[in-house]
Amino acid sequence: MSDLQPLVDGWLAHLAVERGRSGNTLSAYRRDAGKYLAWLATQGIGDLGEVTPHDVAAFQRRLAEGDADHPPLAASSIARTIAAVRSLHQFALSDGVTGTDAAARVSPPRLGRRLPKALTIEQVRRLLDGCDPSTVDGLLESALLELLYGTGARISEVCGLDVDEVTRALADPDAGLRLFGKGSKERVVPLGGYARAALDAWLVRGRPERARRARSAVPALLLNARGRRLSRQSAWAIVEAAGERAGIEHLGPHSLRHSYATHLLEGGADVRVVQELLGHASVTTTQIYTLVTVDHLREVYRTAHPRARGA
Repeated sequence: MSDLQPLVDGWLAHLAVERGRSGNTLSAYRRDAGKYLAWLATQGIGDLGEVTPHDVAAFQRRLAEGDADHPPLAASSIARTIAAVRSLHQFALSDGVTGTDAAARVSPPRLGRRLPKALTIEQVRRLLDGCDPSTVDGLLESALLELLYGTGARISEVCGLDVDEVTRALADPDAGLRLFGKGSKERVVPLGGYARAALDAWLVRGRPERARRARSAVPALLLNARGRRLSRQSAWAIVEAAGERAGIEHLGPHSLRHSYATHLLEGGADVRVVQELLGHASVTTTQIYTLVTVDHLREVYRTAHPRARGA
């Protein structure tokens, strides 16, 4: 084990307890830190206090260029890895392990702005209408898809739902559904009629059959074939398969979240309201969806207005 491993463990514990980072984020940061420690070892560096800004910059170049044993990483992966390295160095400085922050001035690569790809209303309708309510798998698929599109929830938020929370929301037509997002931040989102119907069908006709296969009681709302909580990976596979059946290639859960936000804005919702519904900490994150709707309006204008294309 590296001499720096206890420091990494302390840093991850700090992120979990003090910053409320999710398990997925912590796992990614642990892997990123592992890459960094391994690279430092190849440079003969065993103490974080020995690291210089030049060393951190050299590590970033290695991530971008790759070598015989490591293929080059995408800019987004490099950005996350360098963010982890910067956070580790900040923690070491604040904890008195080092006297300077060697990573403070090393900037991650700038990422090009990628606009979210939203489905059309017709694609959403085709996707949701393709669920088979006569089978348990179809009931599960319907509940999952209606939740993702009807609430804008992240896949981890949906898979983390328990029955008690959902039944409370279903009991009151005016009640919303509590979701717990990044950093365990809580928000309440409206639960529309289609999502309510799909959830009710799943709870009455689908979930009991799956629950009987479990060795012990499971509180989770969505259950897999063994009666256990549906994993993010399995939920992703369900969404992708439903998309292929509806003629939508490479459909992922986040596309439904993008579609939820875009369709709300196209329908006249205020960006601040959409921010709250999505659980974004900053409205700047939400405003990217306004660019999607502007692009859509521009395309409609170009194709529909008689004088849009010039003489």
